[in-house]
Amino acid sequence: MFETLSDRLGGVFDRLTKQGALSEDDVKTALREVRVALLEADVSLPVARDFVKAVQSKATGQSVTKSVTPGQQVVKIVHDELVHVLKGDDDAGTLKIDNPPAPILMVGLQGSGKTTTTAKLAKRLKEREGKKVLMASLDVNRPAAMEQLQILGVQIGVDTLPIVKGEDPVQIAKRAKTQASLGGYDVYMLDTAGRLSIDEELMQQVEAVRDVANPRETMLVVDGLTGQDAVSTAENFDGRIGITGVVLTRMDGDGRGGAALSMRAVTGRPIRFVGLGEKMDAIEEFHADRVAGRILGMGDIVSLVEKAQETIEAEQAEKMMKRFQKGRFNMNDMKMQLDQMLKMGGMEGMMGMMPGMKKMSKQVEEAGFDDSVLKRQIALINSMTKKERANPQLLQASRKKRIAQGAGLEVRELNQLIKMHRQMSDMMKKMGKMGKGGMLKQAMKGMFGKGGMPDMNDPAAMEEAAKKMGAQLPGGMGGMGGLPGLGGGAALPPGLSGFGKKK
Repeated sequence: MFETLSDRLGGVFDRLTKQGALSEDDVKTALREVRVALLEADVSLPVARDFVKAVQSKATGQSVTKSVTPGQQVVKIVHDELVHVLKGDDDAGTLKIDNPPAPILMVGLQGSGKTTTTAKLAKRLKEREGKKVLMASLDVNRPAAMEQLQILGVQIGVDTLPIVKGEDPVQIAKRAKTQASLGGYDVYMLDTAGRLSIDEELMQQVEAVRDVANPRETMLVVDGLTGQDAVSTAENFDGRIGITGVVLTRMDGDGRGGAALSMRAVTGRPIRFVGLGEKMDAIEEFHADRVAGRILGMGDIVSLVEKAQETIEAEQAEKMMKRFQKGRFNMNDMKMQLDQMLKMGGMEGMMGMMPGMKKMSKQVEEAGFDDSVLKRQIALINSMTKKERANPQLLQASRKKRIAQGAGLEVRELNQLIKMHRQMSDMMKKMGKMGKGGMLKQAMKGMFGKGGMPDMNDPAAMEEAAKKMGAQLPGGMGGMGGLPGLGGGAALPPGLSGFGKKK
């Protein structure tokens, strides 16, 4: 998300920060480039103009031109203004689902991903907040729309309203309300019908459902790839229905992301969530400060910590810590780390969140190290026996050949995997010995705390955990999921370079 914009702004700010003292003309030239970058990213013209004007008034004052690090001061001003554009003056806060059964109305055009997003949000509410959720499809126009929601409900373990043929959307909404009250549900979600474009019939139908349900939240689902059309759709729906938040879907695609930057400024409605893929857990809360950090290449270490916490249990982390302290690190441990990296979004997803790592992506790409390499490494480990995984030193030439054949790969790649394992194992032993109680133990405590993980709902605790993790883990661990050997902005280690290269 925002890849083009991020690359363009990165080039502008690289030149600024290398320049030393800045004149007002330097700042104006840079901001002209920033405006072009915003317009190319499909940000609406009034928003881009106001953005540059606001930055210029702050960036041409005495505090910047006389500053020791003027370039970095300008970057900070741009970051703060980006946060303001994305967030607005007031924070949207959490979903209002305090009065059970709380209705959530999902609206939007056809093909924007409403039904999938309804299921994703239901799964999130059930798993993260322990809510009992009921989903109901009000889409009587699209063939098999109701069945689609029913199938997704079975997949994620969330109840759906039984389908009764011949009912209109208002009747279904009334039945959902009754069932939610009788069944003791905390939330019921109404997935309305869409059209290919906004028309009077669609709006009247949604208005009738809104009047019956009186929703606590009305979420507009828009396709992030449609650019400024998404903004005008939001304006139209807000004018007629009154929306409380926006969910932008397909933000993992190669869209230019300008819709997200224009949405809050033009409509005044907050972006609450972003969809990042087809999987049921591929949805993230929209945090303006974190997104601004990613756009400017500052990374998003807090989200990285959150993802690590979601994919690894505290008990499992404790066991791993004890093993690492004793200098034990076998192929099973390595497979666990590789699996976790894939769960956390793979190489690209993790590098996008790590400060300064965005610039290394080209180097990693040239080395041929991507998610397919992780999968091949896992295939090699799966091809080993239990005994070999526990003690890789046992591997002889004949066994190596069999393992490589079993994974459909070459012995050369297995040798590189063994070399990488040996490097990581040596690093674990050093970390286990260093400092009082071991450097690794301190880092793990910083990340998970003595009594487990930091409180996910406490931003201060999350920030603190992220800082400790970043400060204490050496290059190569990168937060429990571990970017093997890719920390600290260093070059790729010998065990990795060339692993994924084609002959």
